[in-house]
Amino acid sequence: MHSTSTTRVSVESGGTGVAAHVGLHALGSFADRIGLGASLSRRIEPTGERQPLHDRGKVLVQMALVLAGGGESCSDIEHLRVQDDLFGSVPSDTTVFRTFHELIGTRRTALAASLAEVRAKVWDSLDVSDEPVVLDIDASLVDVHTESKEHAAPNFKGGYGFHPMFCFADATGEALSSVLRPGNATANAVVDHVTLLDAAIAQLPAVIAHGHCHGDDGTLAARSIVVRTDSAGCTAGFFAACHERNVSFLVTARTNAQLVSAIYETSVVHGLWHPAVTTDGELRDHAAVCEVTELMDLTSFPEGTRCIVRREPLHQGAQRSLFPSLEFRYLAFYTDLDGDPVALDVQMRAHAHVESHIQRLKDSGLCRFPFTSFEANSTWLLAVTLAADLVRWFQLVCLEGAWREARPKALRWELFHAPGRLIRSARRLIVRILDGWPTAGVLLSAYRRIELLT
Repeated sequence: MHSTSTTRVSVESGGTGVAAHVGLHALGSFADRIGLGASLSRRIEPTGERQPLHDRGKVLVQMALVLAGGGESCSDIEHLRVQDDLFGSVPSDTTVFRTFHELIGTRRTALAASLAEVRAKVWDSLDVSDEPVVLDIDASLVDVHTESKEHAAPNFKGGYGFHPMFCFADATGEALSSVLRPGNATANAVVDHVTLLDAAIAQLPAVIAHGHCHGDDGTLAARSIVVRTDSAGCTAGFFAACHERNVSFLVTARTNAQLVSAIYETSVVHGLWHPAVTTDGELRDHAAVCEVTELMDLTSFPEGTRCIVRREPLHQGAQRSLFPSLEFRYLAFYTDLDGDPVALDVQMRAHAHVESHIQRLKDSGLCRFPFTSFEANSTWLLAVTLAADLVRWFQLVCLEGAWREARPKALRWELFHAPGRLIRSARRLIVRILDGWPTAGVLLSAYRRIELLT
């Protein structure tokens, strides 16, 4: 019986003919196939008299590969740089540093149009259903451990750092828009919510966005858009902005005297509560839903606004800020959608998906803002969301089964860092994945799908 976990070997430097990140090469090949780098480059004007040695669009894509692979700083690009057989000419960490400080302000904003072009191409290949497009807005706190970073500030939870906000597409998990904010930025900032919403709509394919942009004729809209937020979005300004853009809303309600009074009335009016159901249509134990629109004055809200309340058994640690009760936990939301309150409750609870989307970003560089400059860190946030979207596109287009929803850690361990051997034959460079690697078939299938993309 063997009691050792490794085989005794002699270790030397100077190895050649080895590929350490075959899966990241697949991800980069996919990015090239959909034209991501070329599209970004078209909107990046050189800052000097001469063209830079490393195309800035390519630098962003290669840095996205680093973030997808678990990198957390500019210096991590060196792990790709030593693999020039796979990744070609890779910039140094100083070039990456300089790139993040060049792409600031309007130069960074211009890249959004490039991403929209590529996103439309990907959505065409995905054949997205004709159901309403659901957008989720949420913010997250990111702690930093130095006071040298510009605009880092204390937050309401006692931490110190930044308070970025995001808007995701629920169907795909893409981060359509994001904004880096100081740590003391308020959660219910109307301007930030509206800015994110407009930027997210601009990222959607034109056939979907038409009729939903600010100033558009709403009657021309071919697809419905629904935005969901937590109580931070429960402001008159945000409701009005949604109404102006012909965007429906599902927004968690804040506690107020009128809502508390309506919930009290539901206890004396028979037949208001209906059993709540899960996303699979099964009954939720002891949970119920009722509509209290008729018990409230909602004339200050956009026309057609409804208020729906859910109650569920009180569990240990549950927040009871909406309504005082020793038996149930109450939650409420406003919406202007038609339909059964129970079904709308299921749709609203799906807003919880946003936590998984944010966690995916935190696993891919969101927790590390490496620069002193706030503008450069804003570009870092762009790279983080770019990397996350690229991985999501790769999963949805090139992978099957459970791999389409795999978390970043699983993708890195199983796919992105798959090892291989480099072989030259008939003037071709061939990568042979390590014999017996568990996901070799998944990678080979992904490469075949990339070749079929047009």
